[in-house]
Amino acid sequence: QVQLVESGGGLVQAGGSLRLSCAASGRTFSNSAMGWFRQAPGKDREFVAALSWSGGSTNYADSVKGRFTISRDNAKNTVYLQMNSLKPEDTAVYYCASRNGVFASAPMRPSWYDHWGQGTQVTVSS
Repeated sequence: QVQLVESGGGLVQAGGSLRLSCAASGRTFSNSAMGWFRQAPGKDREFVAALSWSGGSTNYADSVKGRFTISRDNAKNTVYLQMNSLKPEDTAVYYCASRNGVFASAPMRPSWYDHWGQGTQVTVSS
């Protein structure tokens, strides 16, 4: 059973930065696709970014492109989301997700992923 644990959330002023981490259990972390999603009160779960080790493919939501960067450290079984130039509309609970297997790309739809973390709160004040 894969377990994902997010950390790094908090309160930050607009224009600031945060780095989220997602630590994964297991010994096959590299053989997986990883994604970040977020959900604000009253809104649906929203795709943020995804990374597939196979081919090094990345996907970003238009709303975060150029500001957020997804990366992974296979030696630490950890995926990161570096968030720069944060805006109040980035406020949400952020979740990491994974799907086992070797893929050329990681899709944006949440239903494609089969493991989820508990989430970490990110609040951006103006």
